[in-house]
Amino acid sequence: MQTLCAFANGSGGIVLIGVRSDGKIIGQQVTEQTRHDIAAARDRFEPPIDVAIERIEVASGRAVLVLIVTGTSDSVPCACDGRAFERIGNTTRRMSQERFEALLLDRAHSRRRWENQIADEITFKDIDREEVSRIIEAARSTGRLVGPVGRSLPDLLDRLGVRRKGRLLRAAVVLFGKTFMPDYPQCELRMARFRGSDKTEFLDQRHIRGPAFKLLEEAEIFCQRHFPLPGRIEPGRLQRVDRPLIPPDAMREILVNALIHRDYSIAGGAVSLPIFDERVEVWSAGRFPAGITPESLTSAHPFVQRNPIIAEVFHRAGLIEKWGRGTNRVAEMCRATGIAPPEFAEISGVAVIVFRVDVLGSAGAYPQVAPQVTLHVAPQVAAILKAATTPSSAVELQRAAGLKDRVHFLREYLQSLLEKGWLERTIPDKPRSRNQRYRTTELGRQVAYGLGSKKEDEP
Repeated sequence: MQTLCAFANGSGGIVLIGVRSDGKIIGQQVTEQTRHDIAAARDRFEPPIDVAIERIEVASGRAVLVLIVTGTSDSVPCACDGRAFERIGNTTRRMSQERFEALLLDRAHSRRRWENQIADEITFKDIDREEVSRIIEAARSTGRLVGPVGRSLPDLLDRLGVRRKGRLLRAAVVLFGKTFMPDYPQCELRMARFRGSDKTEFLDQRHIRGPAFKLLEEAEIFCQRHFPLPGRIEPGRLQRVDRPLIPPDAMREILVNALIHRDYSIAGGAVSLPIFDERVEVWSAGRFPAGITPESLTSAHPFVQRNPIIAEVFHRAGLIEKWGRGTNRVAEMCRATGIAPPEFAEISGVAVIVFRVDVLGSAGAYPQVAPQVTLHVAPQVAAILKAATTPSSAVELQRAAGLKDRVHFLREYLQSLLEKGWLERTIPDKPRSRNQRYRTTELGRQVAYGLGSKKEDEP
C-alpha cells in the first residue's frame, strides 16, 4: 500500500501481487477474503485514490493481481495511514514534511487561485471593451488566436478564457478592468526616479491603477523619460551609434514577468519601478513561484505559472513564450550590449530584480523632466497611436479611428503620422507588402499618452 501511495504522489504506477522481487511469477490464491482485504486497504488512503484491479490466471487456483493507480493532481499529496510516500528511483520512501506541504499548496492553488475566482462585484460595464478588442487583434496578428472570435463582448472574453459559466473572473479585471477601487487596489504600478542611491529625495513619481497591458506601457514610457541614451562614434561609421541603457526587450521581459507572476492575492501589493542613479529595480508583490529560486533564473529552469490565465493572454498577445527562457534571454541581451545581467532576489516576501547601470550618465547632471501635459491631438490620432502600440494593419487602424473614407484615412492620417515619426512600418523596405503592419514609435507613445511637449508635438 505504501508503494501505491508513492505512485499516486507521482505519475502513477503498477503493483504486482504474486510476483517475487527477482521477477519470478508464482501467483497466489485469490479468495473472497482477498478482495475484502484490498477493498479495506483503499480506506487507508487520504484523500481516496482510484485503484484499478486486474486478475491474471497463471496456474490452477493461482493468479497475479495487478493494481493500477494513476497520479492525478486532485489526489496529490496522498497519505496512507496518515503518512505520505514517494518514489525515488526504484525505492519507496516516506515523504518529507516540506515536500508534503509544497504539494498540498500546489493542489489548493490549481483549483482555487486568486485569478480564477468569480469577480461577483464586476459587470460588463466595468470592462474596457476597446482594450479587449486591441488584445484580440494583437493575438490574431501573432497567429495565436485563430478562427472566428465573435463580436459581442461576452464572446471575446470567452475566447480569452476570462469567464466561467457566464461569470467574469478576477483575471478579467486585471487584464481589462476600468474600475479598481475599492475591490482591486492591487492592480497598481508605482514608479519613481530618486536622486542618488536611496529614497530620500524624489525627482519624479507616478502611481497608476489600470489594466495590465496599459501598466506595461506606462512603465516603458517612464523608463524612456528617465533612461539616458548613451552614444559613441565607432570606427568606420560616420553616424553616432546609440546604445540604450538597458536593452528595451530585456526591460520589457522583466516588467511582463512582474505583471504575470506576481501574487495578486496581496491586496496592498503592486509592481514597483524605482530608478536610482546607479541602478534600476523592479519589485513584484509575492515570492517567486513554487519551484523557482533566484539562483535558478540564470540557468535552465521550468516555466512555472502562478497566474496561468493572465499568462495565457499575454502569450496570445505575443509578449511571452512558454519555455522558461525569458530571464535567460534577458541575461544574454544584457551581455550582448555590455552590461551586467540583472540580479534576482527575494526581500521580505517580494520578488526583486536589479539592473546595475549608470542611470545618471557620465555627464553627472540630472535631466530636466518636463511636466506632464495633455496634448490636444485629434481623437482619431490618439486612437490610431494607441491601437498601434501592438503592430496593426492599415484596416485595423482605420477601424480604430472610426473613419469610413479609406483614401482620406491613408492620406491625411496614416501618411501624416509616418512623416511625423509617430508611426513606423514593421517592414520598412517593402512599404506595399500585404503583410505590412504599423506600430507606434517612442515619440508616438508619448503623444498618445500626453507625455510630450506642446510646442514640439501639437499637430
